Amino acid sequence: MRFVKLKTMSLCLAASLALFGCSAGSGGWGPGDQTSGVSRQPVVVKMIAFNDFHGNLEMPGQLTVPDPADPSKTVKINAGGVDYLAAWVQSLRAKSPNTVVVSAGDLIGASPLVSGLFHDEPTIEAMNLLGLDLNAVGNHEFDDGQQELLRMQNGGCKTGAPTTSCQNGKFVGAKFKFLAANVKKSDGGTLFPAYEIKKFGGIPVAFIGMTLKGTPEIVSPDGIKGLSFQDEAATVNQLIPQLKRQGVSAVVVVVHEGGYQSGNFNECNGVSGPIVDIVKKLDPAVKLVVTGHTHQAYNCVIDGRRVTSAKHYGQLFTEIDFVLDPVTRDVKPGSIQAQNRVVARDIAPLASVSNLVKLYKDLVAPVANRVVGQAAGTLDRTPSAAGETALGDVVADAQLAAGAAQGAVVAFMNPGGVRADIIPGAGGNVTYNQLFTTQPFGNVMTTLTLTGAQIDQLLEQQWSDPSKVKILQVSKGFSYSWSQAAPAGNKVDIASIKINGIAIDPSASYRVQVNNFIAGGGDGFTVLTQGGNRVGGGVDVDVLESYFAGASPVAVPALNRITRLP
Repeated sequence: MRFVKLKTMSLCLAASLALFGCSAGSGGWGPGDQTSGVSRQPVVVKMIAFNDFHGNLEMPGQLTVPDPADPSKTVKINAGGVDYLAAWVQSLRAKSPNTVVVSAGDLIGASPLVSGLFHDEPTIEAMNLLGLDLNAVGNHEFDDGQQELLRMQNGGCKTGAPTTSCQNGKFVGAKFKFLAANVKKSDGGTLFPAYEIKKFGGIPVAFIGMTLKGTPEIVSPDGIKGLSFQDEAATVNQLIPQLKRQGVSAVVVVVHEGGYQSGNFNECNGVSGPIVDIVKKLDPAVKLVVTGHTHQAYNCVIDGRRVTSAKHYGQLFTEIDFVLDPVTRDVKPGSIQAQNRVVARDIAPLASVSNLVKLYKDLVAPVANRVVGQAAGTLDRTPSAAGETALGDVVADAQLAAGAAQGAVVAFMNPGGVRADIIPGAGGNVTYNQLFTTQPFGNVMTTLTLTGAQIDQLLEQQWSDPSKVKILQVSKGFSYSWSQAAPAGNKVDIASIKINGIAIDPSASYRVQVNNFIAGGGDGFTVLTQGGNRVGGGVDVDVLESYFAGASPVAVPALNRITRLP
């Protein structure tokens, strides 16, 4: 989009048009406006940032933090709840006239039932009340496809969902901006604006928002048809000259990609992961990078730039302050201060948001509280040394049972699709809400045929990205071993792969049960796209519910299906 000096009305029109596909950004700062209304004093800007909220309107659980009495120890505290997050935002905003609130992606998608059942409209409405300014799209924003994501921005009721959409009156969509600088349409424009320009004391600041370039590997192909996902650093660097031509010197990047570190939530010990290389490749104009995706908390300086992340689920937020220099019109060197803060519940929640959450909790209660069966103990996602989990085993067992009529002899479940532990209540009871929180995607079962050699290749693809190993959860009767020391591509000895104790034949055919996401090559399991004789099945959460109905009390499996060798 080409920017020129415009009147206010034209600026609004340009920003509106940008939502329908643009090649640049919104905000409409022109170089001819540089001297009008600009502060002659340094301008202090406050950013409030969070990431990977995933529709967690209610407190998702306790947060482990350093013990104030002894920092060498940790304690668990209550943290989170969108009404408390909103109260903290309101409190900080009241103290600073130049405040901007940003989300680094996965605001929606893989959400608990109170938001997910209503197509994440409750989360969008809550963020409107909270005062979110912009959200860089993440991979989970595409869970239900690009058209549904556009509805999240533009509003309107979901077609074919009269009992679950627009339950709080007409859904108006997000009052904040979705940004997608590196998500290109076939016509060359971006799905959402590449950036948002905001002025503080008359000085413009550009916020570039984008998702990880690897999004196509972790979302269903049908939802992103016609879209391409560009390199993160290259996308930013291509935009810098355009922003400079508009008189913008201060640039903040908000990106749904991240890293890992071993310290507490305000440290940066041994930081690693994709974000490190991305930051090192960025144009020097970028001084601040807000990140997400890895569900980690860190407060780093990488290559001289501040890089932050606030864990997930609205339990932390990052408070960032920086100073704009009225002469250089850029971030003053050394002025960026950042701190990850707990969304503590020692503040009065924001009433309007509390009321919204209660409305949806009341609507969902009859469904959420329905008992679907019992479990003999906690079914968690704590992995064995080999990567096997109790809950992953149960999910795979449920899917195998659902595929038995189509001849399935093994089920494979991608670990990222198992989202929450199942902790039974009184009498071992398990509710539908717990199952939905565990399997929130609405993926459909697919039975297909693979050869023994292709099954071996499938297992090897668990290490297709050595930095993000994905150990498939497998159903009972299937077993194999893998070697820690062996190189990627040779981790699994095909002779160790057995079904009901019998080694597989590389040339024989086997019926395999998977969900439609990995059946389409998601998470890098591309060999599954070669599977033939496909038969569709039920929805993942329904399959799990049926299993609990027939197998309760569901036992806690012994973790003996996958073995790790030295």
